[in-house]
Amino acid sequence: MIDLRESRLLKDIPQEIVQQFSRLSTRKCYPPGSIIFKAGDNGDGLYIILDGFIDISAQITQGQQKVLSRLGPGDFFGEMAILDNEPRSATAIAGTLSELVFIEREVVLSALQSSPKFALNLVREFSFRLRDFNRRYLEEAIQAERLAVIGRFARSIVHDFKNPLAIISFASDMAAAPDATPETRNSSYQRIRRQVDRLGNMINELLEFTRGQQSDKVLSPTNYAQFIQGLVDELQPEFAEKSVELILENQPPSVSVLLDPIRLTHAFHNLFHNSIDVMPGGGRIILRFSAEKKELHTEIEDTGPGIAPEILPKLFEPFATFGKAHGTGLGLSICKRIIEDHRGTIYPKTVQGRGAIFHITLPLFT
Repeated sequence: MIDLRESRLLKDIPQEIVQQFSRLSTRKCYPPGSIIFKAGDNGDGLYIILDGFIDISAQITQGQQKVLSRLGPGDFFGEMAILDNEPRSATAIAGTLSELVFIEREVVLSALQSSPKFALNLVREFSFRLRDFNRRYLEEAIQAERLAVIGRFARSIVHDFKNPLAIISFASDMAAAPDATPETRNSSYQRIRRQVDRLGNMINELLEFTRGQQSDKVLSPTNYAQFIQGLVDELQPEFAEKSVELILENQPPSVSVLLDPIRLTHAFHNLFHNSIDVMPGGGRIILRFSAEKKELHTEIEDTGPGIAPEILPKLFEPFATFGKAHGTGLGLSICKRIIEDHRGTIYPKTVQGRGAIFHITLPLFT
């Protein structure tokens, strides 16, 4: 237990003010769990804690109280209602057996008028508390935002993983059936292989998204025409299965570009699969190229419905699926990051009556 004079509020104030508080105050004891005052009560005075701990709480949602701070010996509370003459804004509850000094509002106001030092102490302590509250609020807000992102992330991933896992389970059962033919087993193997590849691509997206900073991989000079031809050869069989035709409107220029072939391939895969998703009945993906003195331009266009103008501002934001039935919502965000890691740019173009068009620029290696 402390003496009243040891309170930070009364530090270095004239002795007559301390004596006045001692003479006109009331000492009160509260057992654990006792409500000292509730939010909405009349602000009739200020409390100084001599012993014990007091929890200051407020209702943040219907029926849910949150402890804003825990105050101990030497601290004070209830000053806001005195300063603004408004009802109590929070609830004070004794956390342990506590002894308090209660000073009526009129006595505190009189001391504020007669002692600048007392007024300064009150304002200083109030400022310290406000700064501390702001710091804790920001920390909690940042933590809440992180948890919200993780929650959206988890919901998206769990939902997207369910479908390929269900297909793998079903195909495994078919392959393991006693009467399964070699054709059935081979078909099941192919289905499982495709779903494993799909899961692998999704995991790669997660790794790209959680990278959080520019890639530290070294970019190496690569012939762009050879890179594009390898990409086309790899994707043609998959496109044919889905009735999608991959067309090179002109041949890619045989120029040297600094790139990471694996990551840039991932970016093109994301763009191509976005196009396939919006063309379930088949269609065309058209590539066109041009080169200037310092830049290489690649344009990817599909024959889908195009990009609605209202989604353009958020097109590259994470988790933006824009109504797609599947996908993590990370594909375009990852594309942008990969292209920018290659010191390039990517942006959409909208032309009335045409599908989605993405324009990519990459610096030439000279």
